[in-house]
Amino acid sequence: MKLNLKGIVLSLGFFSCLPGAFAQTNINTLKIKNIAELQQFFKYTGKSTPIISGHRGGTVKGFPENCIATFENTLRYTPAFFEIDPRLTKDSVMVLMHDATLERTTTGTGKVSDYTFAELQKFRLKDPEGQVTEYKIPTLKEVIDWSAGKTVVNLDRKDVPLEMQERILKDNPNKVIMITVHDARHAKFYYDQNPNRMFSAFVKTKKALQEYEAAGIPWKSMIAYIGPTNKPENKELFDMLHARGVMCMISAAPTYDKLADTGERAKNYRETFEQGADILESDLPIEVASAIKTLLPKDNPKAKFFGKLNLPKGK
Repeated sequence: MKLNLKGIVLSLGFFSCLPGAFAQTNINTLKIKNIAELQQFFKYTGKSTPIISGHRGGTVKGFPENCIATFENTLRYTPAFFEIDPRLTKDSVMVLMHDATLERTTTGTGKVSDYTFAELQKFRLKDPEGQVTEYKIPTLKEVIDWSAGKTVVNLDRKDVPLEMQERILKDNPNKVIMITVHDARHAKFYYDQNPNRMFSAFVKTKKALQEYEAAGIPWKSMIAYIGPTNKPENKELFDMLHARGVMCMISAAPTYDKLADTGERAKNYRETFEQGADILESDLPIEVASAIKTLLPKDNPKAKFFGKLNLPKGK
């Protein structure tokens, strides 16, 4: 899908303007230095600005998913955090790749796990239209190191054993990292290893909510993923989680992002927040930022977490 960037002018609040008004190296940042600030940033207050999550980075023409250049491109237009996908190579290097196989997103073929990291570096990433780019498959460590002082990365669950992923988290104690957990048992594993973890937790039902409480996972340590659609049944969960100080997230990636009409996409993005969600995850975060600019509050209590950063040219 082609995105008309000339039509996107984000002029309110902390959203940046169209390229040309600012240098291409000027990006929006999330100024979050530690777990306490991460918990404060994601605490529901009822007055905060809508938050955008770039699903796999947020792809547009020329920018592949799960790629540092793509993260930076998204941050040129809007502050965001990023859901990313760690997978294991044949020699146990953690790289970013959503699919178990290479064909859709790279010039390679076969399974990621059948190649060493060095072998994978022969391939190049493809953009969402299937065009080959100059970019290579990054390691998880490279992305974590890059993210420091810029944004938050949210590690989705793929084929990396929990124990192995926990080791890389321990090796990066000062980095601001979130972990996607699909149930209370999954969260409990990480919480028992280190109670200073932040989770993007699947909480699609009241039963799931009760299971997190029974497991002793503190609500300050999570945001809640509610599901992929706006529906009346969400309100009960929104109210229960908001009462516990928890922000709620809808993912448009499998639903509203797929709509062919730009106006329909924008309408659904706005309605997601108007109906009670605090975070929208999307493959099209730049479009989301444009669509919701009328929803930005004049006085945002979390404004201190948003900033700008000038990257060196060529980064």
